[in-house]
Amino acid sequence: MIYKITTLSLLLSLLLTGTALALDGNKILRQVDARMQPQSYEMYRKIINIEPDGKKREFILYTVKTGQDKMVALFISPASEEGRATLRLGDNMWLYIPNIGKPLRITSLQSVIGGIFNNSDILRLDYSTEYDAKSITEQGENYLLELQAKTSSVAYDHLKMEVDKKTLLPTTIECYAVSGMLIKTLRYSKTKDFGGGMVRPSVLETNSPLHKGYRSLMLFAKMKKKDFADEVFTLNYLSKIDELR
Repeated sequence: MIYKITTLSLLLSLLLTGTALALDGNKILRQVDARMQPQSYEMYRKIINIEPDGKKREFILYTVKTGQDKMVALFISPASEEGRATLRLGDNMWLYIPNIGKPLRITSLQSVIGGIFNNSDILRLDYSTEYDAKSITEQGENYLLELQAKTSSVAYDHLKMEVDKKTLLPTTIECYAVSGMLIKTLRYSKTKDFGGGMVRPSVLETNSPLHKGYRSLMLFAKMKKKDFADEVFTLNYLSKIDELR
């Protein structure tokens, strides 16, 4: 009887410990999100696609976000892309092209710019919006978070995220398919003070075993807190995003 009680107590303890770890992981994930971006902001980004032969293609985007699931990105350059805009509302995404009457539906795994970054990377929501932390372990100066997608509509089935313990900023994220295949690796670097209490990485680099020799960079600039009306995040407003700058 004593053996059974002891065994039961041990099992309960393990279950409670696992639950605590999951809760701590989700708490850290929310803190990561809070440090990476405010709830409502504007910013500029340069995305650079680099081919194996060194050839580069660059894009500059003006981006605004509000709440947990609303984001718009406007192409400023190159001239061939100027005026295009993408809108994300939750799991739904659209591409607006000037002179075409109706915005086109796009998916998270597609890419409006080519290269390694897909639409989900370009229109990134808070990680805690799309993922649950299933486990957390300590690895030296980092936490390792094992994240599972909340729904099947998310671009990556699960992530392995390394987070710096001191800053609670992500350093490396491995993105996996349902099969367990590594799709890409994201690396954050060059932490910068953007003002207004925002200190976060200013560079995101990615490569993929599916695209050997190719790299893509995302450079963040002029990020600042700013509030926007709900009207901004509608299909009808996509043609007027440039007025916000």
